[in-house]
Amino acid sequence: MSTSDRIRQLVTENEIVVFMKGNPAAPQCGFSAGVVKVLDAIGRPYIGLNVLEDPFLREGIKEYSDWPTLPQVYVKGEFIGGCDIVRDMFANGELQAMFAGESA
Repeated sequence: MSTSDRIRQLVTENEIVVFMKGNPAAPQCGFSAGVVKVLDAIGRPYIGLNVLEDPFLREGIKEYSDWPTLPQVYVKGEFIGGCDIVRDMFANGELQAMFAGESA
């Protein structure tokens, strides 16, 4: 399976996916920690993938999304952005609205 196919499978089979440095229990950069904090606050299950452990994934996700930085957050198969965008979406209620009427 190609890296691109693997990424596509991950983001379509999981409601929320974070490609990050480190993992949700131990983020290895401030931006990844910021995303984890927001996602923990909305209370939805998500998976965090440590790109530092997989160089193919680290480069592949940047190509897949055409976005040069990490972390990268996908919700329901759609790339929504990195730390600043996720924080802004949380602050204005847009992120929570993506799950309105759904139970975790």
